[in-house]
Amino acid sequence: MTEQMFTVGKIVNTHGIKGEVKVLRITDFDDRFEVGNDVYIIKHGQKPIKMTISSHRVHKGFDLLQFEGYQNINDMIAFKGCELKIPQSQQAELAEHEFYYHEIIGCTMVTQAGEEIGTITEILSPGANDVWVVERKNGKNALIPYIEDVVIDVDVEAKKVTISPMEGLLD
Repeated sequence: MTEQMFTVGKIVNTHGIKGEVKVLRITDFDDRFEVGNDVYIIKHGQKPIKMTISSHRVHKGFDLLQFEGYQNINDMIAFKGCELKIPQSQQAELAEHEFYYHEIIGCTMVTQAGEEIGTITEILSPGANDVWVVERKNGKNALIPYIEDVVIDVDVEAKKVTISPMEGLLD
């Protein structure tokens, strides 16, 4: 497959004896793991394996998936630690001011005054809004909430995010 692939989850373990896997979700789209959807398991050094989801449920904060043709724990043990990816063609169009994680991670963050803060390395989803982790050149990481009062502009083409830092945000 030559199309660019994007990570939507990671298989962290098996669950039970019927071939379910415990997946750490790396997507905020609730319909990503619906029954009938295809995902690709990426096993290091091998070509992607297309899998069709045959069951999905949430248990203790993890997505439990089962795939067509894999109904035994022994079928799935080899995939522990593998990433689940989708091709770019499976990504849906987003509304204005919505972004895919891969569009934000790697962006340079600057203040309105043009002062460079650092590079966005991770996105956390703790609850009401996402928090962008910014690796700074000097000092500890900054945690920037993705809220209208703070994030002024996101230019994914230029890989640049402009913020208006609230008092104490960058301390």
